[in-house]
Amino acid sequence: MKVKFWGVRGSIATPGPNTVKYGGNTTCIEIASSSGDLIILDAGTGIHALAQSLESRQPLTAHILITHTHWDHIQGLPFFLPMFKAGNRINIYGGLDPFTQQGIERAMNVQLQHSYFPISEAQLQADIRYFTLKAGETMAVGGVKVTPTVLNHPVYNFGYRIEDADGSSLFFTGDYEPPTNPYRGDHPGFQAMQDLTEQKLAEVIAAMSGVDALIIDSSYTETEYAHRRGWGHGTYASAIAHAKQAAAKRLFLTHHEPTRGDADLESIYHAILQNIGTEPPIYLAKEGEEYQLAPAASRHEAQ
Repeated sequence: MKVKFWGVRGSIATPGPNTVKYGGNTTCIEIASSSGDLIILDAGTGIHALAQSLESRQPLTAHILITHTHWDHIQGLPFFLPMFKAGNRINIYGGLDPFTQQGIERAMNVQLQHSYFPISEAQLQADIRYFTLKAGETMAVGGVKVTPTVLNHPVYNFGYRIEDADGSSLFFTGDYEPPTNPYRGDHPGFQAMQDLTEQKLAEVIAAMSGVDALIIDSSYTETEYAHRRGWGHGTYASAIAHAKQAAAKRLFLTHHEPTRGDADLESIYHAILQNIGTEPPIYLAKEGEEYQLAPAASRHEAQ
């Protein structure tokens, strides 16, 4: 299984001289399975560049897994060029929103309204199909197995475990804030909530267990997080803790905070390496970089 990053920024696209090295596009990750399947994790602005790279491969079948429907994870979807060409098949997967009771098709329906986009859904030429996934139920997507896990975020949000036939695996969190107990120790509801919090954390760690790559939301430093609790994002420290508990073989830090430039990212990254070390190997997710995932596989730089 190969993994390539097309968008690694969180919340809002940030083009400009300060984000050239690591990239300013919002979340989009391309996966090429060992059997040749095209699987795409989230459809942030990075999916537009990915789409342009696929022109020579058409007709094609693409599987797009949406973690959740906040703008930075779906706003590139109407710009996925293969949807405009007959002969292509686009499968879009996601969860059932518990508030609207609508599936992932709503992500397209909402965006392709006349007020927001010049082209209607009826004008798309590809065969577009929607699939509603259920938490904990494994589904075959092409030649891989996909298992969604509900993760803590202010909207219904899936993390995805993907297992390839070649034995490689990854877990992608989308946006994720590890749950914490909101009660003080002397509150009568503290222990029940603590048990629930620990149970949920154990479920998440189990879903990530042993993967060759953990790609995780690591938006904030601990100092920043103190003022942003409840925003739905994790920290560098929580990402590293999850990777160690899950015995992940590689850790990719992503969803880079939009105000953080390349120099700031590298400063934080070098401090992590000095304080934590390189076990497991830790990488900053970077647009354009590609990795081959397999037991004992080495890092591969994209050309």
